[in-house]
Amino acid sequence: MPPNTNDPLAEALEASTDWHAQELLLMREVMKLVGRSLAPAFVLREMLHLMSELLGLNRGRMVLADDANGGPLKETRTASIRHASIRHAYGLTAGQVASGVYRWGEGITGRVLQTGLPAIVQDVDAEPLFLFRCVPRSQLPPQTVAFIALPIEVNGATIGVLACHRIRSRQRHLNDDLAVLRILATLAGQLLQLEQLVAEETRQLEERNAALARALDTSTARYGLIGRSPALLQALGELERVSQSQATVLLLGESGTGKELFARAVHLASGRHDQPFIKVNCSAIPETLFESELFGYERGAFTGANTARAGWFEQANGGTIFLDEIGELPLAMQSKLLRTLQEGTLVRLGGTRELKVNVRLVAATNRDLAREVQAGRFRQDLYYRLNVIPIRLPSLRERREDIRALALHFVNRANQAHERNVHLAPEAMARLETHDWPGNIRELGNLIERLVLLTDHTRVTAVALERFMPESLTPLPAAEPPPGRPLPAGTVREYLSARSHSPQALQDALLRHQGNQTQAAQSLGLTLRQFGYRLRKAGLR
Repeated sequence: MPPNTNDPLAEALEASTDWHAQELLLMREVMKLVGRSLAPAFVLREMLHLMSELLGLNRGRMVLADDANGGPLKETRTASIRHASIRHAYGLTAGQVASGVYRWGEGITGRVLQTGLPAIVQDVDAEPLFLFRCVPRSQLPPQTVAFIALPIEVNGATIGVLACHRIRSRQRHLNDDLAVLRILATLAGQLLQLEQLVAEETRQLEERNAALARALDTSTARYGLIGRSPALLQALGELERVSQSQATVLLLGESGTGKELFARAVHLASGRHDQPFIKVNCSAIPETLFESELFGYERGAFTGANTARAGWFEQANGGTIFLDEIGELPLAMQSKLLRTLQEGTLVRLGGTRELKVNVRLVAATNRDLAREVQAGRFRQDLYYRLNVIPIRLPSLRERREDIRALALHFVNRANQAHERNVHLAPEAMARLETHDWPGNIRELGNLIERLVLLTDHTRVTAVALERFMPESLTPLPAAEPPPGRPLPAGTVREYLSARSHSPQALQDALLRHQGNQTQAAQSLGLTLRQFGYRLRKAGLR
């Protein structure tokens, strides 16, 4: 605070003050504050502090207009503004700040708000419009006190007032104080305008995010996909960008990641969504039946072919065909598939004429097809034809934020299917989120269904959940386990290629279990379907 001007020594000290240096110091410190923080509350409060300490402009305050709800003004129109209140101050008590509320046009402060013109009161005691609302006259210095009030503008409209008290009998010129205060009022307006712009941008961003979230929910629900994780949305975004093209899409990723749902999403997002969607699991078709299944056959093509039959490609004409586990295609069929994809024609088994087909292909595999090409098990030209638009589907480990939504979906579905009323406790849900899920979404869905069917309680706790969780996360080896030892309940089977067991191993397992294929399959860590498929490929009965 400046020295008391009733004291001759103080007056002498004030006269010797280098006011220009003080002004420069004030501006430098204010700019430092702006550089450290653009938050107006912090900068404006410290600005008022520096005005008092360096220039003797005391009891500074920022009076800002209120909107109808009593909050800070959000618009620059003044027609609807009725009140303003002190928002930032230095040298005023909390009670004095609270009493600083003005109607538009009321007192000196209200008049500045109304007219947008500065006001200089040389002597507050001689000015009938001066209200003494914040600080009673008894609490002011006994000398002549002046009052300065300057408008704060944003976009050409007055939204506030920068005001302070000044001892009139000073060695410093009034015009010098006014020049500094004008600069500070302009800076205050810019900071408040920036705050409004940031608040508006934030509001619009929140609205856009909310709209995007609604759109994402609508989009994922449209395709039957559950979740909002970045990994899922990235794959979905790639899918939608290519859906309108006719290019082949190759879905890559681990088993159980939802490839069929994504293939159907490609179809639904395309212009073919009203046409057939045909799904074919290549790993479930015996090698001798591939051609007739995919391309159909004519009457008399083989024993028992009493009528002609259209294959899957013909049935998908105009629409989309999804070839799952395409890595299981025999080499002979790979060349025929390549010809159909390149030329858009096919010949039925036993037929002689070419049939035109217009089909969009979506293929899927959990194999590394590039490695299969190097090993000579997959045609390189077909690989290049399929790999036009590869989309990698994320594993559930990459979508942990989706586990809760997926679990709730599976619980609801299982409850409806089995007429149960099971729900998961929060700690049980948290336990699901920490699991690695090597079997991905399929494993999670199977576990939830097993839990709903077998649990003894409607509310499943984390402790109760543990008995349903897989006992081991280590995949079973391809080698045969000891005879008679069944697979542990809930163990996730490792992906095994169709050539994982030799014909001799298959035959030995059958002999050991007296021809019981179910027991033989279990002893090799295979499902009955996998075991039967390997028997057919090996030519065994």
